[in-house]
Amino acid sequence: MDTETKLDITILGCGTSTGVPVVGCDCAVCTSEDMRNQRTRSSLMLEWNGHVVLVDTGPDLRAQCLREGVKRVDAVVYTHTHADHVHGIDDLRPFNAAEGADIDIYGSWHTVRRLERTFAYAFKRSDAEGFCPRLEAHSVDGAFDLFGLRIVPVELEHGRGSVLGYRFGAFAYLTDCSHIPAAAAVKLRNLEVLIIDGLRFKPHMSHLTIDAAIEAGRDLGAKRLILTHLSHDVDYPRHNHRLPAGVEFAYDGLHLSLDIALKEPSAPPM
Repeated sequence: MDTETKLDITILGCGTSTGVPVVGCDCAVCTSEDMRNQRTRSSLMLEWNGHVVLVDTGPDLRAQCLREGVKRVDAVVYTHTHADHVHGIDDLRPFNAAEGADIDIYGSWHTVRRLERTFAYAFKRSDAEGFCPRLEAHSVDGAFDLFGLRIVPVELEHGRGSVLGYRFGAFAYLTDCSHIPAAAAVKLRNLEVLIIDGLRFKPHMSHLTIDAAIEAGRDLGAKRLILTHLSHDVDYPRHNHRLPAGVEFAYDGLHLSLDIALKEPSAPPM
């Protein structure tokens, strides 16, 4: 039997790989005082039934966790291994210390192996020195359950490479994508909320444009569409009100909540 609870979603960061402001840039967006134009690198926090799960650990993770008052992290789900999505991995250390336990991480086989090579000290206890993260890696090749919630990975195109997006109940998060293959689209029907890559107005080889992201959201039938991984081409107060109904730009700290169904743990055998 399933039980109903709330899935609380927080956009920790909605910026592209440079962040916004971009270092050395004095454009109108980078010099804007509107907080919605100040974007840390893309990351997400999900909370349900007292558990906290991150999607990616970008280089701004420490500042994001301080801003949101994050006290614990139970697991991390990774989309891919580009620097702007993984290089805050050391900032998981305080959560290891607080909980006194390893943190489980999840991703594709390629992502997990790459993380184990690049950050070997976080996985090999005998070789670790000093204050290191303590992580336990799990590769996923299909849907899996995490704290009672069914999580569905979806493979997306990101330029010449591939990444994973994820579906959590009626919510999906598709960052860093340039195309949604048909096999992924089948898994993304009937969404209440879709957060999707919409880098900028001009074409880019590795990311959806704003128009393409809106079209993709409409094709999938998502009721609410939030565009993330935004560059400094996007001026929130100038451009957000021009978007179609049901579409909006993300901003750091945006919170939303959805009803979800959790699977009750099976009774132990008698």
